[in-house]
Amino acid sequence: MVTGGTLALKAAKQATAVIPIVSTGSGDPLGTGLVASLARPGGNLTGMSMQSNDIQSKRLELLREAVPRLHRLAIANVDFPDAVLDMRQLQVLATGLGLDVSTLQIRIAEDIAPAFAMLRDRHDGLYVCGDPLVTTNRVRIAALALGLHLPTTYNFREHVDAGGLMSYGPNMGDLHRRAAEIVDKILRGAKPADIPVEQPNTFDFVINLKTAKALGLTISDKLLTLANAVIED
Repeated sequence: MVTGGTLALKAAKQATAVIPIVSTGSGDPLGTGLVASLARPGGNLTGMSMQSNDIQSKRLELLREAVPRLHRLAIANVDFPDAVLDMRQLQVLATGLGLDVSTLQIRIAEDIAPAFAMLRDRHDGLYVCGDPLVTTNRVRIAALALGLHLPTTYNFREHVDAGGLMSYGPNMGDLHRRAAEIVDKILRGAKPADIPVEQPNTFDFVINLKTAKALGLTISDKLLTLANAVIED
């Protein structure tokens, strides 16, 4: 079985303890208790993780570079295992940097507009923890943030294509190719329990210059050089 995402991985794990399961990219299989360890996952599950030791700090670093005035940070928190872990780690990082942090509670689509209404004139940036709800409502979220002149950072490019300011996260194409290699190993006789869960080593950084202009931000040459892709229209 090949799955994508933590919820699908959990469902597959509940469905069978015998059939090998390969993840194309779950958030944090160790933190969510799906594997015993990354090096030796045990059981019938292995594959790719989208978790990286410094991904939250890197995403925050890039946002601070784009928004030098960043002092008050809002975190859009959703009821999703990966997002909960992401938020906890980010809160520690942001507080350590002296940022004033608050959370934006989003559980269902109807929570989005009221949550953004609370942000008016109170924050300098928004870190959006990714989950299916956020992805489905990405155009609406980007529009609301832009209406508040609020710079945003996300995990994947589709949010930036929808009007978000920037994203930094694992390259999904690379994760899928590496997951296919793990499937090949299993088909040749390897046991999932003995195949380490691999972490991302290729990341994409995307900037939306049209959004930056609308926000009145000047993106430095340093950030433009780091970017894998720049959206200009």
